[in-house]
Amino acid sequence: MRLVHSLSAAIAALIVTTVAAVAQGQFSPVITVDNAVITQYELDQRARFLGIVGAAGDRAALAREQLIEDRLKLAAAQRAGINLTEEGLENGVAEFAGRANLTVAEFEQVLAGNGVSRETLEDFVRSGLTWREVVRQRFGSRAQISEAEIDRAMGATSAGGGVRVLLNEIILPARPIRGEAAQAQRQAERLQQITSISAFQAQARQISVGPSRARSGRLDWLTLSELPAPLRPILLNLRPGQVSEPISVPNALILFQMREIEEIAVARPAPAAIDYAALYLPGGRSERTLSQAARIAARADTCDDLYGEARKMPREALERGSKTPAEIPQDVAIELAKLDPGETSTALTRANGETLVLLMMCSRIANLDGDASRDGVREQLRQQRLSGFADGYLAQLRADAVIRGN
Repeated sequence: MRLVHSLSAAIAALIVTTVAAVAQGQFSPVITVDNAVITQYELDQRARFLGIVGAAGDRAALAREQLIEDRLKLAAAQRAGINLTEEGLENGVAEFAGRANLTVAEFEQVLAGNGVSRETLEDFVRSGLTWREVVRQRFGSRAQISEAEIDRAMGATSAGGGVRVLLNEIILPARPIRGEAAQAQRQAERLQQITSISAFQAQARQISVGPSRARSGRLDWLTLSELPAPLRPILLNLRPGQVSEPISVPNALILFQMREIEEIAVARPAPAAIDYAALYLPGGRSERTLSQAARIAARADTCDDLYGEARKMPREALERGSKTPAEIPQDVAIELAKLDPGETSTALTRANGETLVLLMMCSRIANLDGDASRDGVREQLRQQRLSGFADGYLAQLRADAVIRGN
């Protein structure tokens, strides 16, 4: 009997020791960002959280990327003397839960049901709110928008007509998880010095990752009013041969070179809304995934056809809806401006390049009164400018940081 008791005690002790070792391993540093650490527990929690909010692609890789950026953002905030109050954090958590039409208590129940702690939500919200204040404090005075810029963005001309542009483009990969952001910034600075159309097209053939690479970066005529409002003044300020500042979009930088610009007698009003579909395919820009996208595009004549293609995929793989131009992400809006109804694009990726976006234009809904809010356009331009500053600053912080770990 004593032997049985001794054996039971030994097994219990072994179990306790094993559990403690596993727990200790979960909270041991896995990644260091300068002097800040990221644990395996944090990585697991963020990946689960991303699953709850419907993030596509490799959530483990995305969690790693986000947490590294969180450490960089919080360190920048600390150096700037910026601290989020408890009241500010609570308001941010409530706002985040409200986006899903849930109270904080209801959202916490969803988190708990999926094994995610309240602290994980708070860390996510704290990083976003603090970084917003860093960007506002550091770059707010440089993001003022003039009345002339608003006029250009709204496509206003003295003759009351419209404008269309003929462009070249280069899309540079800038996936932070692969350390491409800093290199893309350096390439963009070099490309901005080009004044020759043939030289820019030669670079497009060599280094662009967009589908237009096969056409030396050449795009067809684009009506300015159908492009994102923040992009319009940038293009209107270009002379033939001149290259734009880099446009920061998820996982990439885009540069445009002006080939021709002309006024058209009848302006095409900016659409009130755009109906489009996005099918998310795992595998990024791999040959296999691009071939899969090409086969789907060949079979699908309309957006409705994509429902059949997505029937065996996860529910979140297909996104379809009508959005106002202001609600559409800028990279998506740029691609949609190139498409007619039923046409597709595979220029975009998500989840740090691990997910390919098969984008299809469904229809454009006309703006019957043609009115646009100047304040709304001003804010779009301001946010676009701040976003560009923020992306560049974050890329600089990452390039300067010492990051170790898997």
